[in-house]
Amino acid sequence: MTALADLTWPEVASIAGRSVLAVPVGATEQHGPHLPFTVDTEIAEALCARLAEQIEVVVAPAVTYGSSGEHAGFPGTLSIGQEAVEHLLVELVRSADAFAGVVLVSAHGGNAEPVRRAVGKLRAEGRHVLAWAPTGRPDDTHAGRTETSVMLALRPQAVHLARAERGNTTPLPNLIDTLRTGGLRAATTNGVLGDPAGATGEEGARILAAWTTSLTAAVTAWQSSDQAKCQPEGPDDRPSGGAVS
Repeated sequence: MTALADLTWPEVASIAGRSVLAVPVGATEQHGPHLPFTVDTEIAEALCARLAEQIEVVVAPAVTYGSSGEHAGFPGTLSIGQEAVEHLLVELVRSADAFAGVVLVSAHGGNAEPVRRAVGKLRAEGRHVLAWAPTGRPDDTHAGRTETSVMLALRPQAVHLARAERGNTTPLPNLIDTLRTGGLRAATTNGVLGDPAGATGEEGARILAAWTTSLTAAVTAWQSSDQAKCQPEGPDDRPSGGAVS
């Protein structure tokens, strides 16, 4: 993996024009009684590292704080809010113009809206930026079987299975109003949305592999689309229409 933290500026100058910068976008928030506060950041970092094994990218240091206000009822959660996340990402990507583009890999659902707004603003400025986030089941969205399995694959010593508890398994769309008015504490007393029962490192490895495949495909398609836009049109090379990113 090529990590920005391991490079000097002349080394970056020699590769930046042909390399995409992958930025892990995480959070520092509670993940139930059995998982660490760094789950979202660790997942984003792992996905960027795996992406770097598939295509030529430079992995940036992670954004470790996100929009986690809905978790404020649980001690230890650190949040900078939506507006700050949006502003941070806009300025970060603006500063990365030396690279061929920027991919924001966000593993925290609470970052979705500020990431979307940041990408819209940056694309309007003509910058090449893509946002991608892993997906899961609507009844297993926070500290449930999926995240517990993934953490067992990434850092099993940080997972306290003996403390794992079933949380609220109501599908997320049916909880949105509750979360907006009362935060996560109003929906779950233990901070879990889902059920970690049955989680295994083997399942986590399979989930990571599937996410990596999806992320790699998205970045490859985005790069191909950008390259196609840069090709001059000849008399027999007119665009026939299609999706525009």
